[in-house]
Amino acid sequence: MSAFMATQYRGAAIGLDHVGIVGADLAVLAQAYSGLGFHLTPPAMHASGRTANRCIMLQDGSYLELMATVPGKSSATLDRFLARGHGAHILALEVADEVAARDRLHNAGMAGEIEVTGRDTDQPGSKLRFALILPADPPEGRMLLIRHLTRDLFWRPDTVVHVNHAVALTEVVYAAQSPAETMTRLSRLSGRPAEPDPAGGYRIPLARGVLRVLPQQVAVALFPGATVTAPLFGLTIAVAAATTTRQTVAAGGVAIRFVSVPA
Repeated sequence: MSAFMATQYRGAAIGLDHVGIVGADLAVLAQAYSGLGFHLTPPAMHASGRTANRCIMLQDGSYLELMATVPGKSSATLDRFLARGHGAHILALEVADEVAARDRLHNAGMAGEIEVTGRDTDQPGSKLRFALILPADPPEGRMLLIRHLTRDLFWRPDTVVHVNHAVALTEVVYAAQSPAETMTRLSRLSGRPAEPDPAGGYRIPLARGVLRVLPQQVAVALFPGATVTAPLFGLTIAVAAATTTRQTVAAGGVAIRFVSVPA
């Protein structure tokens, strides 16, 4: 890589980290995903106890986060997302250097500072820690950058094995009325260039996974029968090659494609 290219991509996203899926009831949301053969982590609290989550950890280093407000509590953020409908409202991209990522965003005219935050685990005395950069929410929902500081506590052998043999989050698909506008925001956030998508719209390849921004009708054709209200329309999940999977399913307002990959 040339010195120019190395400088250009300094602080860029290196992969899909996680997608946040928001519902009104965490138990109902968890039941939908466990019914698809996913193993879920135990419930955990965050946002000072106002919200709770359960996660689906994948072997490639990505995960899905199921989120809802704790009964009797309130969350203006989740309420705002749910006003658009249940579904995937949060995209997090992984970075290797949060300082370089912050500086890159500032140079691109995007405000956002580094916040180091923690979360309790189900193991006594251990705490998950993250470095987050959270720019202002775009029309698509929420987009952020993250570096995990305690990765070994989060991706454990007992959390990444699933009955459905899911191993990786390979694609995040946005459906947009104006794909170029969504693509531009994702390209600025990720620090990666977009290219034409063979199906129409755009794609942004990362070292791990790909972002796709497709016209609405193209996204619907990619996930037949799906009815999704959130701009983050669907996910592609890779499973072990020997597994027989349903091509497209829906859970919690998210369209999901299961695709087989070589073992």
